[in-house]
Amino acid sequence: MIYDEVKSFYESFSGKKCIIGYSLGGRAIFAMHIGSGVGRQFISVYAVHGREWITSRLALAHIAKGTAEGWGGWTVPLLNPDGAILSQTVRPFWKANLRGVDINCNFDARWGTGSLNTRMRGAENCIGDYPFSEPESKALACFTRKIMPQVTFAFHTKGGEIYWEFAGRGDESGAHILEQATGYKSKRITGSAGGYKDWCIEKLCIPAYTVECGDDKLVHPIKDIKDIVECTGALRFFTEKWKRNI
Repeated sequence: MIYDEVKSFYESFSGKKCIIGYSLGGRAIFAMHIGSGVGRQFISVYAVHGREWITSRLALAHIAKGTAEGWGGWTVPLLNPDGAILSQTVRPFWKANLRGVDINCNFDARWGTGSLNTRMRGAENCIGDYPFSEPESKALACFTRKIMPQVTFAFHTKGGEIYWEFAGRGDESGAHILEQATGYKSKRITGSAGGYKDWCIEKLCIPAYTVECGDDKLVHPIKDIKDIVECTGALRFFTEKWKRNI
């Protein structure tokens, strides 16, 4: 199981690390720091959706690569461990957490206004009872406020696209840098709300990006890291170039 892989990696990781919270099922949500511990910091988060658990392996690759000198950041490789286990066992297309709430619809950013939002518990799109009703979204929000990073990244699958805008705000120049790093295309999307990116842009007023890894022709759940490995090094490239552009 991917949770066991991430837990084992975390336990053997010799750098700065912490547990930011626990899932509804009581599983630890791990975070590991790479790069410099002073100056500008980022947060990158993976496996927000259960069926996208392959991005946890991308996270471990990113940690192994490290980041640019003078920059540092925190990686949260598996935000939704319960959903990932469900997807790897009995519900392969499951995106939500153990309660049937889509974590990426549960942040306080125009919560409940997305075009596909529903209050019905299930595999996807359920917004929960109120913003941050889920322990996973609450843990990430609290951790983000504690760190107050200069930028955040959320790695998802699939589509080969980069989303950078919410409610008319966001940093398009950073999206173009990510385009160079990944080969993906930046795109404005409409009809979404309540996501981590959305919350970072609207409430924390920082640049935030959702990177949809892998070609749209791939079939969920993606099980082979080679299908999304072109994103490896994206954080390093971005931080090096963005540092020069600020």
